Amino acid sequence: MRSYPFGPAQRLELHPLYGYVREHEPLCRVRLPFGEDGWLVTRHQDVRAVYTDPRFSRAAGIGRDEPRVTEYIPPRGIMDMDPPHLTRLRRLVAGAFTARRVERLRTRAVTIATELADRLVDAGPPADLVEDFGVPLPVTMICELLGVPVEDRSEFRVYAEAFVSGTSLSGEERAGYVAKLMAYFAGLVRRRREEPTDDLLSALVAARDGQGRLSEDELLFLAAGLLGAGFETTATMIPNFVFELLTHPDQLALLLSRRELVPSAVEELMRFVPLATGPAIPRWALEDVSLSGGVVPAGSAVFASRSAANRDPSVFRDPDTLDITRQPNPHMGFGHGIHHCLGAQLARLELAVALEVLLDRLPGLEFAVPPRDLTWRMGNALRALATLPVRFG
Repeated sequence: MRSYPFGPAQRLELHPLYGYVREHEPLCRVRLPFGEDGWLVTRHQDVRAVYTDPRFSRAAGIGRDEPRVTEYIPPRGIMDMDPPHLTRLRRLVAGAFTARRVERLRTRAVTIATELADRLVDAGPPADLVEDFGVPLPVTMICELLGVPVEDRSEFRVYAEAFVSGTSLSGEERAGYVAKLMAYFAGLVRRRREEPTDDLLSALVAARDGQGRLSEDELLFLAAGLLGAGFETTATMIPNFVFELLTHPDQLALLLSRRELVPSAVEELMRFVPLATGPAIPRWALEDVSLSGGVVPAGSAVFASRSAANRDPSVFRDPDTLDITRQPNPHMGFGHGIHHCLGAQLARLELAVALEVLLDRLPGLEFAVPPRDLTWRMGNALRALATLPVRFG
């Protein structure tokens, strides 16, 4: 039995024990600080199986003493559902995140990113790519998509950050912020009922009221889930991606000389950069299930590590090397199967636009302080830089 997580997250480095258990203990018994014991899988084929095999359920964990790193068990809404309920809800919002509709958002994303970069240029270096670029780009995009009024966006951001606070907030504090977020969306839903617009929230309200395909709770949890998927993760990954490119100057130079590699670079950075500081949301075996490391007993909680799967040498050549030309690249950075990230297309667009604009508008981009002196946010569920001071020009 191993204690899990294996240790505190160190910047963007994956703990070496992941590589060891992937090779020697592919079905690893783990104990977390709170809740029941569970199992950890790290091989690409096993992680893929846990995400796609209907014998692994999210809903079966409702009411269980879920293995976790904090005492508080957060409500997850759509993430606690299985088909067919999950399929129904995903279908309702999938239209907002099709590749065609997301591409129509590209013009707006380029405009926002360019305006932010222009402000950095006007102010002159050094600049903070977290507060002055990484955060405002995705928060503006998701707020416009959901129809959050401009004057509410600072409050909205506080709620979003609390959603992924990890151990930085107590369970009582997190529950309080979640309640405030739900109350905020309830108020916004009332406004959309009175004055419908053409944003995504109005479309969900219409599905709730006119077609009866959503309950009120489902509507609120969908809105909150879209907030988390559409803002905090992307706001975290933009600075993380820049950090990795600056610490891999050969890859940065290649990207500068071959801008057509930006989409491939986004995929490779999604593979290479671990996002979460702790374990994934567990799934529960509905019956005994055989994986490459043995049998998961029925009723057991299973953690599938996407970050470990993304470094599996049986799937990725030189997996610990950042290679922005990597093809093929079957990474699981956006999840897999029925819980594949709804906002993956939007995130890809924002990440690509962010890199393109930064490379174009901030020539000579480099760290303004030694990388070892950078500050990382502690107690957060996501690996995130507190600041990223850079020089350019």
